[in-house]
Amino acid sequence: MADYDAIVFDNDGVLVEPPSDATLRAAAEEAFRAVGVESPDDQHIADVERGVTPERLRAVCETYGVDPDEFWTARDRRAVAGQRDEFRDGRRARYDDVAAVEELPHDFGLVSSNQHETIEFILDHCEFADWFGTHYGRKIGIESIDVKKPNPHFLDRAMADLGAETGLYVGDSESDVVAAHRAGLDSVFVRRDHCANVELSVEPDYEVEDLWGVAEIAGN
Repeated sequence: MADYDAIVFDNDGVLVEPPSDATLRAAAEEAFRAVGVESPDDQHIADVERGVTPERLRAVCETYGVDPDEFWTARDRRAVAGQRDEFRDGRRARYDDVAAVEELPHDFGLVSSNQHETIEFILDHCEFADWFGTHYGRKIGIESIDVKKPNPHFLDRAMADLGAETGLYVGDSESDVVAAHRAGLDSVFVRRDHCANVELSVEPDYEVEDLWGVAEIAGN
């Protein structure tokens, strides 16, 4: 096993349960209403629920003649509020196996494509804010889409913050694997239930079922 200076984690689907489709769909629907679109096409709602690209977002907004930044800001604000409600209502929680990595001696970072406001709430709510030497999520607004994963922007910043040269990035999506490799990090793909059938077109350095597997890779 390699000796790593740091371990950087994705958040949703790795440390905590991912946001529900219902919550993100509601955020998209409410955002359309906020900009005066009462009956958007179902496919356009699905397009902006999660994983939207800047190009697709602009195309959807052009269809309705709405400002992309105004729309996406409305969507992000509602997604933040909806995700907070999920945790407060007990519909979403941290994974039990987070305990597997709690005592690892490595410096920890967190890099997510979720909103930074949401990440800060989750770290506080789930009581592991003190574990991480640095953490990043997206700013509210359209400009942040350009730097979300697989762009390694925030991974590069996290490694610089930690003063680390070698590291693992632990994620649950293809974009996590790609971002890790672009940042010069080894990648760990956590194949939890929600991504059990995902077929990757890139090869992660490691694949595990849970965070106990990450602890084993790290040499615990």
